[in-house]
Amino acid sequence: MNAFFSYVLHGIAVGCSFALLASGLIIIYRVTRVVNLAQGTFAVVAAFTAATLMKAGLPHGAAELLSTLAAAALGFFVGVVAIAKRGTSSQASLIATLGLAIFGYALEILIWGDQPRSFAGLEGTLELFGLELPKQYALIVVATLLVFGALELFFEHTYAGKALSACASNPYAAKLVGISVVRTGLLGFALGGALGGVAGVLITPLSPLSYDSDISLFVSGFASAIIAGLKRPLLALGGGVLLGVAEALVAGYSKASYQTAFALTLTLAILVAQGLRRPAVQLADE
Repeated sequence: MNAFFSYVLHGIAVGCSFALLASGLIIIYRVTRVVNLAQGTFAVVAAFTAATLMKAGLPHGAAELLSTLAAAALGFFVGVVAIAKRGTSSQASLIATLGLAIFGYALEILIWGDQPRSFAGLEGTLELFGLELPKQYALIVVATLLVFGALELFFEHTYAGKALSACASNPYAAKLVGISVVRTGLLGFALGGALGGVAGVLITPLSPLSYDSDISLFVSGFASAIIAGLKRPLLALGGGVLLGVAEALVAGYSKASYQTAFALTLTLAILVAQGLRRPAVQLADE
């Protein structure tokens, strides 16, 4: 029983990082109708940047904040390449994000090498259900809840947040009232980059990341977004935690190498079920 609770608590912590990645995917998709295949790259770049800055002597908070800002800037750059040119189709934008993700491999190896990188998280342990758990677990959960709370306030009480919501609901109507769909889309990409960066700096102390970790991170984030129905970022929290716990149980009672396969299988099953229940055209218009 102790092993079961240990897997569940680990899965909740990891699932929070999936939820952050998924929320970034959902924001970008809802505003631009583009599935950002470079979402996992934001997390890897932020993690590597944080590790480098901490090695140079910067304290945790400053290094993680700067790394998140770097990921946001990278997200904005990906948005410029993918959607800034008017008339670019969603398919072309999708291919652009894939190309940038692959190009990111080369840059990451060139700058940081091909070895996994990590850094120390919050020191100490907590006792819960008779288990000694790293305080980093609590930090990830609390930070994730704060981020999602900030997102809700942002979307409900700021002009930029309402502009994002308007473009997500009806881009044509938003354009008629003077909202720039392209600029709003670029903001969505920057916000998605920041959320991916937060996920990267939070999860790295638990699991070292390498240049190709963005694939598994994207798969898990996308699966969480699919579980959430690609509708609201807040729903991604439930999807991410559910997937994180499920993957932790799969790894604990079977093999860790099955985690990505499980996420892919779950995603495919949900997509097939959605396709059978509703016409594909209707899904695309939501």
